[in-house]
Parts: sequence; C-alpha cells; structure tokens
Amino acid sequence: MNTAHLCGIYYTERVIKMKIKWTDLIIWIVGTELVGALSALISGGNFSAYYDTLQQPPLAPPAWLFPVMWSILYALMGVSAYLIWESNDRRRKGAILLYGLQLFANFLWTPVFFGLKSLRGASAVVIIMLILITAMIVSFLRINKTAAYLNIPYLLWTVFAAYLTIGVTVLQ
Repeated sequence: MNTAHLCGIYYTERVIKMKIKWTDLIIWIVGTELVGALSALISGGNFSAYYDTLQQPPLAPPAWLFPVMWSILYALMGVSAYLIWESNDRRRKGAILLYGLQLFANFLWTPVFFGLKSLRGASAVVIIMLILITAMIVSFLRINKTAAYLNIPYLLWTVFAAYLTIGVTVLQ
C-alpha cells in the first residue's frame, strides 16, 4: 500500500485488481435487460398511446425517453450485480437477494401501470421499489462502493418515476 499526501490529508491508496469475466458480465447485463423487456412484452407494448391519454404532472418527459433511460439503467444494474457476484464477500448472497427482489418489483411496475392500468397499484409498487433499491444500495455499499454508486442514477430515476406515478394517480 502506498501512502500519499494530498491537500493536507493523508490517504492510503489500495489498488484492487479484478480480472473481468466478460461472459459473466454480459450475462448479468443481458439478464437484467431481459427482465425489463419481458415486463414490457407482457404488458402489451404501445405504452405511449396510454401514456399520452393521462393527465401528466409538471416535468413529465416525452414517452420516448423512458425506454432509453431504462435501457441505460438496466445495464448499470447488471454491471453492479456482476461486481457483487464476483466479490468474495460473505454478504454477497444477501445483497444479490435484495437485487433480485428490487428487480422483481421493477418488473411488476410496467404490467401494473400499463397492463392492468392500476394507478394506485403502480404507486404502491414504485414505493416498494424505492425501499428495496435503497436497501440494495446500502447492502452493495458494504461490499463494493462502485457497485453501490452505479445504482445512484437508478435510485434518482425511480424517485422521479414515483413522482410521476403518484402525480398521474392524483390527477386522474
């Protein structure tokens, strides 16, 4: 370990070498992306037609932005799960369980909102998602900070999605 002086603060630099298992990484990313795709598929697709009929709260983005954002977020989630899975930490199984639970809640939101058109149900699901995502990030943070930080955009987008979901529910 090297100790260096930076702006009056001493810090210890640790270099962690990790050989990337590309096949495993791709499986985690594609698997996570497929959860989102399957959720959309069973919901019937053509979301913008329904989305455009709803009275929207302020700051509601255009419908085309959602699949773009979710594709990016699912990729980040897959990378983060891979980092946790590849760690040797004894807590990784619990962290991966939280990952699976939040991903399942994420999976449910689209069929509840678009398929069942249950706005209150979707509001409940998105609140559960926020709780599970937060728990997952805390769990990941204890194992691998990078894995946790990769999920901050997901948490922020889900906070925004909660605002939109609850806003649409209130306005209908």
